[in-house]
Amino acid sequence: MIFGIGTDICDIRRMEATLHRQGERFVRKVLSEGEFAVWQRRNARWPRRGLSYLATRFSAKEAFSKAIGLGMRLPMSWRRCEIANLPSGQPVIVLHGDLKTWFEAQGLRAYVTVTDETDYAASFVVVEKDDAHAHSGAARIDSGRPGSET
Repeated sequence: MIFGIGTDICDIRRMEATLHRQGERFVRKVLSEGEFAVWQRRNARWPRRGLSYLATRFSAKEAFSKAIGLGMRLPMSWRRCEIANLPSGQPVIVLHGDLKTWFEAQGLRAYVTVTDETDYAASFVVVEKDDAHAHSGAARIDSGRPGSET
C-alpha cells in the first residue's frame, strides 16, 4: 500500500549560487561519503556535471523526506539518505543509521526517479508500506457472527 509520495524540483542556478557562497562545506552537508566521492570525480572532469549531480541528489532527498512525512526532521537528515545507482543506472535510496532503523521498523520500501535539464533537477519518490505492517494497527470489524472478524 502507498505510504507516501514526494516530489521536488530544484533550480540548478540557485544550487550553483549556494555552492559559490558556501563551497565544499555545502556539498559535505548534503551528500553522503559515497555521493561526495562521485561528486568529486564528476566535478573535477566537468563542473556542470558535478553541479547537476548535486542538484539531483538534493532534490531526491527533499522528495524522500516529503514521502516519509518527516521533512528534514530526525531521524531524516541529508547524509543518512543516499541516492545511489544500480549498475543499470537506476537510482535507488540507501539509508543509514537511525533513519534506516526507523524506516525498516515501519516496513517501508522506497522508489525514486531523478531527472535534470539545463536549469532544473526534479525527483519523484513513492514509499510503500508492507501489507504485514499496514494491517498490524488496523481496527478489527465484528459483524456479530462467529469467525467474521476481519
